[in-house]
Amino acid sequence: MKSKSYSFDSLIEITKRPPICFVEGRGSWLTDADGKKYLDFIQGWAVNCLGHSPRVLAEALAKQSKKLINCSPAFYNEGMVRLAELIKKHSCLQRTFFANSGAEANEGAIKLARKWGQKFRNGAYEIITMDHAFHGRTLATMAASGKPEWAQLYEPKVSGFPKVPLNDLDAVRQAIHERTVGVMLEPIQGEAGVLMATDAFLKGLRDLTREKGILLILDEIQTGMGRTGKLFAYEHSGADPDIMTLGKGLGGGVPLAALVAREAVCCFEPGDQGGTFNGNSLMMAVGIAVFKEMTKPGFLAKVAEKGKYLQTKLEALSAKFGLGEVRGRGLLTALELNEEIGPRIVEEGLKKGLLINSPRKNTLRFMPALNVSRTEINQMTAILGKILETRGEWEEKK
Repeated sequence: MKSKSYSFDSLIEITKRPPICFVEGRGSWLTDADGKKYLDFIQGWAVNCLGHSPRVLAEALAKQSKKLINCSPAFYNEGMVRLAELIKKHSCLQRTFFANSGAEANEGAIKLARKWGQKFRNGAYEIITMDHAFHGRTLATMAASGKPEWAQLYEPKVSGFPKVPLNDLDAVRQAIHERTVGVMLEPIQGEAGVLMATDAFLKGLRDLTREKGILLILDEIQTGMGRTGKLFAYEHSGADPDIMTLGKGLGGGVPLAALVAREAVCCFEPGDQGGTFNGNSLMMAVGIAVFKEMTKPGFLAKVAEKGKYLQTKLEALSAKFGLGEVRGRGLLTALELNEEIGPRIVEEGLKKGLLINSPRKNTLRFMPALNVSRTEINQMTAILGKILETRGEWEEKK
């Protein structure tokens, strides 16, 4: 299996990739250089919220590219103002700083929290984070993450991120002291295998952080922008954050992210934060187009409904083949396999034209476009079912 006419040896290798090259995408489908089509239930790790190359995004890019691409972050532009107003209107927060990636937005959240701690909490700087969390790949966001594989990577780490177990409120309480400025977590830990913070835990965190006078920071890079069936995942629990980060689905496939915060927390001074491409007009046009689609009547209800349908189909497969738990919210779902066969299932799926993800060897993760159809969900589970039916055969070929 190798895409014709392509050599890949000019690229720095950073992950194991199959020797195929994608050249086109439409909706839930990708096409490689040999013309083979693949049903995509990864969608750039929950990035392509409206699928591949949706018309509304293509039109927004084309229209804006003829007007203004990037003037400079030293000036306001119309798209920057409009998108920030949309976020303010539809969230519990008031001010936005635009960035190019989720890691950059999370880095900004860490900076803002530490600046707030300098000004209002006697220099406090530590941010309590969760075991198995994933917040990005900058040095600070890797330090904030709780991935065991990164424990000795790129030492020395940025200090100031004590870890506690997810859903253990007592552990958080015990970790808070005079140096603590906030608590940071994902409402659902996607990279860890779709591990969910319970609504009770999030509510308890909100009460605890208010009691202690520290910040609640929610990393909604993966869960935000409709992925869970609501525009933002915090809406399920009512645990309104002081700082929230957005990315992935916010740009629908282009590099766009956001650091969003309460008015009272916004204490950056001129020169404290910036970025060459941040808030450029081209990306703002896409973000506005995504927001308009997300907030159309009935859109999020359909996401929730299709999420339940996907979960039902996966539960049927689990029951049939003796697999484990199906968990998640909306269209961010995981299937526990009970054995470390995830990578092999991904490999077999690729052969059959299905793209799925195994964030842990015993888990599959599903992140389809938010406008995925029931027919496509049926197609995906049918292919997965065929893979599981022939499991004995491919285990013998190991």
